[in-house]
Amino acid sequence: MAKFPGLDGVLGGVTALLQAQTEALAALPGTVTALTNAVRGLADTVSSAREAIVTVNRLATRLDGLVEELEEPLRALAPGMTRLAAVLDDPVVEELPATIRQIQADILPVLRTLADTHERVAVIAGSTERIMTFVDETSRTLAGLPGAALLGRRRTTPKIVLPPEAHGA
Repeated sequence: MAKFPGLDGVLGGVTALLQAQTEALAALPGTVTALTNAVRGLADTVSSAREAIVTVNRLATRLDGLVEELEEPLRALAPGMTRLAAVLDDPVVEELPATIRQIQADILPVLRTLADTHERVAVIAGSTERIMTFVDETSRTLAGLPGAALLGRRRTTPKIVLPPEAHGA
């Protein structure tokens, strides 16, 4: 074959170009299939995203209702919570557990003793009542005996006689 200067370079370039185009055309079905699969995957992802958005929208609607319902009571509680926070910040609050332990150790036993004392006094009062009943019955029985009146008259209090010096004479 005859060689033309410069023409061989052009023909080599055209041949390389045709070969690259042929290879690209041969790879086109695989590329189209991969692109189709990617588009399907994108469609599935978009569908999942839509479902997620619908779910988030429902959740946001429910939360909005809850926030609306709770907003006013929470705003009403805010001043009290502020005061409570100030009280809880007081150093006295830290001393409460020790104070309660001290009360349990010192005061509760005294209160238990007082409760026991009340029960004991009630028992003594009942015993005293029974004794008084017995004494009254015994007095009535003795008063019914012959000569009991004479015993009552003999109980005179002795008169105390003071010596004349005690009168200031």
